[in-house]
Amino acid sequence: MENKLDLARRFPENPLLLPKDLPASKDGLQIISLLNPGVFRFRDKIWLIVRVAEGVAQKEGVLFFPALNATGNTEIINIPLNDPDLIATDARVISYKGLDYLTTISHLRLLASDDGVHFSEQTDYLPLFGKGQLERFGVEDCRVTQIKDTYYLTYTAVSDSGVGVGMMTTTDWRSFEKGGMILPPHNKDCAIFEEKINGKYYCLHRPSSKEIGGNYIWLAESSDTRQWGNHQCLIKTRPGMWDSARVGAGAAPIRTERGWLEIYHGANAEHQYCLGAFLMDLNDPSKVVGRTLDPIMIPTETYELSGFFGYVVFTNGHVVDGDELTIYYGAADEFVCGAKFSVSQILKNVK
Repeated sequence: MENKLDLARRFPENPLLLPKDLPASKDGLQIISLLNPGVFRFRDKIWLIVRVAEGVAQKEGVLFFPALNATGNTEIINIPLNDPDLIATDARVISYKGLDYLTTISHLRLLASDDGVHFSEQTDYLPLFGKGQLERFGVEDCRVTQIKDTYYLTYTAVSDSGVGVGMMTTTDWRSFEKGGMILPPHNKDCAIFEEKINGKYYCLHRPSSKEIGGNYIWLAESSDTRQWGNHQCLIKTRPGMWDSARVGAGAAPIRTERGWLEIYHGANAEHQYCLGAFLMDLNDPSKVVGRTLDPIMIPTETYELSGFFGYVVFTNGHVVDGDELTIYYGAADEFVCGAKFSVSQILKNVK
């Protein structure tokens, strides 16, 4: 993919976090990847809520993978590699007796930083694990929206029943109120706007269909952040372009004078992930008023091109300081990195 436009000023310290930087959640598991952190400010620090994907050390002739049982504890499932009912051609997903399983299980960890570059795990803030049957295969890719003093966490809830959007809220990051599954399978990439528009909450989300339609970005509205309706399709894939196969929202849209600016990810048929941007009307976000033709960031560095799943930059978290936008992103489905952008420069490339 030709690098026509890359507006990112990557941190020289990248990668900021590697799998070896954190301990596994329990004996018998190992961290395979750190992915796609949500980002927020809390108590004068910048915080990441990092997706930690864990797996099991493999032994010859047997495939091991983790899953949560009914009590919320991790159990290890093992299947002989020569089992005729096993399909294990994908590094991320396996199929066994007609059911799909993940090769890793994800939970969320909280890390904080004074300078936005050097992050450390806050051991007095507990990890967040999946709970219940609808989160049996873990929780992934948390996005954080702050409205007044409340933080809204939207995340991907994964189970053998499908992939949907779960939500919880907190004010102190120690106690959490579960909101259940707010968007049923198959759905993910949900980002709630950080203020009401005409008295309503809005969110971006990504339903999927294998048979008709595609992986597009949709808009929904709500009176309470729990029940969502009036769904409208906003952003579709573009044939022959860098976002031809799927698109999905990043973090909460950014309010600018020209409109709501959303940083999104797009992928092509070769599963190469880049970042782009689009703009929504300030008073009516169902009106898309512009979109970047080329990506604003494409994988170029070694840590973005090579990892658990290479050629990937993927974000669902950022902080804004005036014109400076600091995006924290997952690279190659293995590392956590950072890059700075100019909001005005992105807007100049929105056509």
